[in-house]
Amino acid sequence: MTAIRVLLVDDDPLVRAGLALMMGGADDIRIVGEADDGDAVEDLVARTRPDVVLMDIRMPAVDGLTATQRLRRRPDAPQVVVLTTFHADEQVLRALRAGAAGFVLKDTPPAEIIDAVRRVAAGDPVLSPAVTRQLMAHVAGASADTRRARARTRVALLNDREREVAVAVGRGMANAEIAAGLFMSVATVKTHVSRILAKLDLNNRVQIALLAYDAGLLDEGAANGH
Repeated sequence: MTAIRVLLVDDDPLVRAGLALMMGGADDIRIVGEADDGDAVEDLVARTRPDVVLMDIRMPAVDGLTATQRLRRRPDAPQVVVLTTFHADEQVLRALRAGAAGFVLKDTPPAEIIDAVRRVAAGDPVLSPAVTRQLMAHVAGASADTRRARARTRVALLNDREREVAVAVGRGMANAEIAAGLFMSVATVKTHVSRILAKLDLNNRVQIALLAYDAGLLDEGAANGH
């Protein structure tokens, strides 16, 4: 079994030590490096080639949002999971839009953090539907109309089937659930997801979910009884 390579980024040495101790008990996870600020992340990623970066949001020199944006521009960028003490934080949502694969709370039980690392390494976002709705509701405000208009222009590039898959992703459904609900194979679902990402220039499923929300696709699905 190939171990999942993890880079820890947090300005609190106690948090890093706790995470390292926790991850050290998992046979399939290997800590390949640590950083205490976002300004060191790019060089460390180039040297250690992690699969997953656990990234704190608030750091003194370069914050996790900026570091995430920089990483996601790289070819073969690692997946990023942001660490936070808040359930609904504007900075967290901005990090997700920048390309992070999800987030975990710092007080999350160890087994769940390890599971989150495994899931992200496998290509699954670390956001439950309830948390996704909470984050999305947090930014609903004066700019909602502008955001919706822009999002609708982008999703217009999708065909009907891709649009259905985007709505299902927006509801937090796994590939197997989407396949059963839309009467297609899991492989076909994965193909549609890949096409959606390419057409809309997105990084991951979380960004598909956010765009579907912004465009009002989830509201439309609920209104139609789907």
